[in-house]
Amino acid sequence: MREQDIALNHTQVEQLEVSRVLRNTYGLLAITLAFSGLVAYLAQRANVPYPNFIVVLVGFYGLFFLTAKLRNSPWGLLSTLALTGFMGYTLGPILNRYMGMSNGAEVVSSAFTMTALVFCGLSAYVLTTRKDMSFLSGFITAGFFVLIGAMLAGFFFEISGLQLAISAGFVLFSSACILYQTSAIIHGGERNYIMATISLYVSIYNLFVSLLQIFGIMSGDD
Repeated sequence: MREQDIALNHTQVEQLEVSRVLRNTYGLLAITLAFSGLVAYLAQRANVPYPNFIVVLVGFYGLFFLTAKLRNSPWGLLSTLALTGFMGYTLGPILNRYMGMSNGAEVVSSAFTMTALVFCGLSAYVLTTRKDMSFLSGFITAGFFVLIGAMLAGFFFEISGLQLAISAGFVLFSSACILYQTSAIIHGGERNYIMATISLYVSIYNLFVSLLQIFGIMSGDD
């Protein structure tokens, strides 16, 4: 009987921990998305140019690793806002590019709506079914290197339809990351809500930008 009580208490503690991480993750994610959106809007209105590729890489990975290092301290929250704010800054010029198209507003709104539907749908699926998506780790690892290789090929060679294929690949890759990260929170693979937040944020960012590219190409005006 005592062993059953101990097992029951352990299960209750686990459920409480999962609820805490989920609540903190989605709360911080909402804040970062709102902050990033505000920065993107200000960057768009100021018509700032897209940063140099090296600046983007150094800024993103520098702030990402800084956040990972500070994930267990209150400074990690500030680093998270700095990272997502920087990503919002890079999004402003991208939005201006698409808003300059004849049907730019439709392209942006379609990408935004689809991103919200995909994220909410995938998250709801995992939270409702509580399926373990750890099997996606191999696909995510392989997909990362495949996409890197495809981007390098697109940089050096002019291959018809490659950009559309890369964008579609990023949609699948980001969707798999959302499933994997949400499952990791539920099943104990992720207990740090700051790392969970930035992982989901990056997936949402990549999903949105990829859908922008797909809708822009399909509109025939990109």
